[in-house]
Amino acid sequence: MTVVGCVALADFERHLRIERGRSPHTVRAYVRDVDAFLAGAGVGDRELRDVRLADLRAHLGTLARAGAARATIARTSASLRTFFAWLERSGRITADPALRLAAPSRQRTLPPVLGRQSAAALLDVAAVAADDDDPMHLRDRAALELLYATGIRVGELVGLDVDDVDEGTMVLRVVGKGDKERRVPFGIPARDAVRDWLARGRPRVATSASGPALLLGRRGRRVDQRQVRTVVHALLEHVADAPDLGPHGLRHSAATHLLEGGADLRMVQELLGHASLATTQIYTHVSVDRLKRSYAQAHPRA
Repeated sequence: MTVVGCVALADFERHLRIERGRSPHTVRAYVRDVDAFLAGAGVGDRELRDVRLADLRAHLGTLARAGAARATIARTSASLRTFFAWLERSGRITADPALRLAAPSRQRTLPPVLGRQSAAALLDVAAVAADDDDPMHLRDRAALELLYATGIRVGELVGLDVDDVDEGTMVLRVVGKGDKERRVPFGIPARDAVRDWLARGRPRVATSASGPALLLGRRGRRVDQRQVRTVVHALLEHVADAPDLGPHGLRHSAATHLLEGGADLRMVQELLGHASLATTQIYTHVSVDRLKRSYAQAHPRA
């Protein structure tokens, strides 16, 4: 940490990690945001009681003038509000200066998503590649089928164990953000791809170091997120006119296609593991935008 000897920040990190059960990524981001403020303002443990709302607003203003993205400023504001609220609850300060700290609302936009035909073409490419019986191509097909069938995050995908896949009921046990567990259904193509990988691929690369991991690399260790991203980008190069997306783009595509197909918004929220329905609602905007474009092109009085 930049602020030498700031015991409060170290305790805050432990609070987020142990008591709140936040993901390592979230913990790093929050601690980094708070650390940047404390270092820039020259605030240590003794000066925490002297921080005022104006100091926090000045820090956000500095970020804005430096060209920080709206999402970064919004996250920093959330980090500071969480930190100072915790300081007050734990008795380190008597009043929370961040109580009225606001930030620009994040622009809730999505990257491009695959059309239904492009998604089908991508999975066809993965299936054709798997015909050469290379264990890694069998794995890649299983990974892409699961990503698109379930809309799970890539971190959730690589964290799957063999026992998390129930082929009989065609349901995945997924551990998401904050170690929250949920059940996610998948379809026959994903089931068949996973069966193929488990029968003809995984046994040929598994080692004593593999443990229960569902998806493995060529050396038998659990596959990592970077490898999956590389696979998605590489296979999409063979799909004409498809945007260059990563695994998260497949998650967005799955959610959009579910809603376009008539799925209930709360059902999609449950599938994706969103804590708030507002997060899921962004996909309705994408569907409506597409509907408007189609209407403008097709209706004679549009």
